[in-house]
Amino acid sequence: MAVRWSFLRFLLLPSVGLSLTVCLAVTLAAKSGSRDEAVAELYSPDAAIRRDAVDQLAQVGDTSDADLVIEALHDSDPDVRVHAEVAVWTLWSRSGDPEVDSLFKSGVQRMQDGEMGQAVEAFTRITERKPDFAEGWNKRATAYYLMGDFDQSLKDCDEVIKRNPQHFGALSGYGMIYLRLGELENALEYFQRALEINPNLKGVEESIALIRYKLRQGGKQDI
Repeated sequence: MAVRWSFLRFLLLPSVGLSLTVCLAVTLAAKSGSRDEAVAELYSPDAAIRRDAVDQLAQVGDTSDADLVIEALHDSDPDVRVHAEVAVWTLWSRSGDPEVDSLFKSGVQRMQDGEMGQAVEAFTRITERKPDFAEGWNKRATAYYLMGDFDQSLKDCDEVIKRNPQHFGALSGYGMIYLRLGELENALEYFQRALEINPNLKGVEESIALIRYKLRQGGKQDI
C-alpha cells in the first residue's frame, strides 16, 4: 500500500509545519523577552500574543518547553496552531549540546541528499553520545524507514516514545510503517494516538477515515 510523501513531515525535520516538502523555511517573528514572559503569554486572551509567545519559546526555550507548546496545538486560533507545530519541532530538535546539534544538522542534510547510510551513521553517533535525546532516535527511525528497514525503524520509534510519549511524529511513524505492512488495525491505533496529541494532522485524519473504510469493507463494522 502506497504511503504519501506528506506523512514524512512528521519524522524528518523539526521545522516542517504544514509543508509537503522535506524542509520548510520558517521565519519566527518572535518578540524580545524572557522565557517566563513567553510562558505567561501562552495563556493570553489575545491570539496574536499567544502566537508571538509560541515563537518566543521556540527561540529561547529548551526541549522540555515543548510540553507547554503542545497545549497550543489545540488553540482556538488556526494561526497559533500552525506556529505551535513549528515551535514543537524546533524545541524537540534542541539537544542542549552544540556538538550534538551540529551532528544532528549534518544527519538531516545527509537525509535530504538521499545519503541514508551516512544519515544513519550520524544519528547513531548521536544516540550513543546523548541517548536521552529523543529526536536523534526519531531521525534515525526516519532514515531506516526510507531505506525500507521497517523492523529497525519500529525499534527506534520505541526508543522515541520511551523518552517522549507525546511525540506525534513517531506515533505517526508507527502508523506509516504498519500501513506499509498491511496491518491496518495497528496503523489505526497509532494514527489515532498521534491525532489526539496534534489534531492538526490532516493527512493522518484522512488516513484514519480510509483505514476505517477498508476495515468496514472487510466486515469489521465496529472499527
